[in-house]
Amino acid sequence: MVLLLSIIILLLIVIIYFQYREKKSHNTTLHYTYKTLQSIIADNTSEKVLAVTTNQELRLLFNAINGLLDHNQKIMATHRKIENSTKKMLANVSHDIKTPLTVVLGYIEILQLDTTINEEERQQLLSDVHSKTLEVLQLIHQFFDLAKLEAGDTDYPITKINVNEICRKNILSFYNLITSMGVDIDIDIPETAVFALGNEGALDRIMNNLLSNAITYGAEGNVIGLAVRHDDTNIYVDVWDRGKGIDEYHIDRVFERMYTLEDSRNKSFQGSGLGLTITKRLVEILGGTIHLSSIPYEKTIFTVSLRKITY
Repeated sequence: MVLLLSIIILLLIVIIYFQYREKKSHNTTLHYTYKTLQSIIADNTSEKVLAVTTNQELRLLFNAINGLLDHNQKIMATHRKIENSTKKMLANVSHDIKTPLTVVLGYIEILQLDTTINEEERQQLLSDVHSKTLEVLQLIHQFFDLAKLEAGDTDYPITKINVNEICRKNILSFYNLITSMGVDIDIDIPETAVFALGNEGALDRIMNNLLSNAITYGAEGNVIGLAVRHDDTNIYVDVWDRGKGIDEYHIDRVFERMYTLEDSRNKSFQGSGLGLTITKRLVEILGGTIHLSSIPYEKTIFTVSLRKITY
């Protein structure tokens, strides 16, 4: 009897000892996790919680913590990218507003102080003031349009739209301008109507931006093209030109806020860098995608894809 009790007591002692060791190991692991998390938060590092344990619940906990850390790091990276983009955008907007306003101020000073200018020169200066003022207003409108789009403060109800008709209307609005430049127009729009999920106002803005962009940067190729094509699920709108194109290095960045090619800072290629960003946001609001491919002086194509409606 005494031997049996001794064996039971010994077994209990062994069990208590292993439970104590396991608890101590868990406490050590949890303390390590706490210190590691404190270090990651304080130093904003990409470190992970690396702990060895046989406890299944703790493993699940560490996997969840590491998943949360990954998610937080992606959010921080996106935040830093947006912050840097915003700083660049504000710097560029400041530059682009300051330049025409300085010119306007100079013209006004001439009108006020120079008594020798004749009426024809005065009218020319006033015309230049008007033009530069419109340039500033357009930039300000684009800036606030983008801010509203990114804040979700826009109303673009999604309905059934006739893509053919919208594309025809937009290319016709540019017809006189394009032909007056001695540039050919290549239009390939099916006679049979094709319908997509979208918003007419948003698609009008998209087409206006893409056609304006093609005219500004691709007119030297002597042809501007617009094509509408479709398959079983999507409708594709191609706006293309044979101009100088976009180098591969720039292709992935042309939709970034305030990103402009070097030539766009030249007088002949001046742009705010907001038009294509606004275009991409509008396409995304419509549930579509936009893609760019470019072979300089051969073909540069912006393709907008929208979901097709067959009923």
